[in-house]
Formats: sequence, structure tokens, C-alpha cells
Amino acid sequence: QVQLVESGGGSVQAGESLTLSCRFSSGAWSVSRYAMGWFRQPPGKEREFVTATDWRDGSTSSGDSVKGRFTISKDNAKNTVYLQMNNLKPEDTAVYYCAADRQMWRITSPTVNPSYWGQGTQVTVSS
Repeated sequence: QVQLVESGGGSVQAGESLTLSCRFSSGAWSVSRYAMGWFRQPPGKEREFVTATDWRDGSTSSGDSVKGRFTISKDNAKNTVYLQMNNLKPEDTAVYYCAADRQMWRITSPTVNPSYWGQGTQVTVSS
């Protein structure tokens, strides 16, 4: 069983930066053998894909709204995934969720959910 715990959320002003962390734990594989992703759910809206990284080749995929501003990275030694968010905008306000799956396509697919989710962390950006 995989457990994911996010941290680092908070309230910031537009234009500022914030880094979220996702601590991965499992009795079997380490985070180095999982594709990891971030999703978010703005208030009153559906959850949406933000970005992900594939364990097989380190490739990344990101949603159009965050390209050039958000970066996903993974520290296998610390079993932790990060989401660096720069130039934050009020529309980035959301609950941010970490997700994990052995298959990258299950994280990036719009019709299939990843196998594991964190509990979420709130990010609020004020103008």
C-alpha cells in the first residue's frame, strides 16, 4: 500500500512562489519505481491535471495553464516529490493533490484515475 502526504500549502500574493512536497511511503516499491503527479481542484470546479513525471525516463507532462511556471521534481533518496510553483496567479488557488501510479498513462489520462492519492493541501493566491 502506498501512502502520500502533501505539505507546503499556504497563502501567498500573486507573483510569488511556493513549493509543495509529497512524501511517498510504501512497503514494496520506492518512489523511484512510480510515476508521480500533481492535480488540483479549484473551489467549485472539478479536479484537473497539473503535471507529472515518469519514473522510466524522467519525462514530464504538464497542463497548458502551468507550463513555464510549475516544475515537478523527484528526490528518490528522500522518497519525496516536489511541485515548484512560480509566478502564482489567483486562478491557481486550489487544493493540490499528489498522485502515484506505476503507469504514467494512468496519471495523464483524462478518463482514468491514478491508483494512489494524497489528502491534499490548500494553496490560496490573492491578487
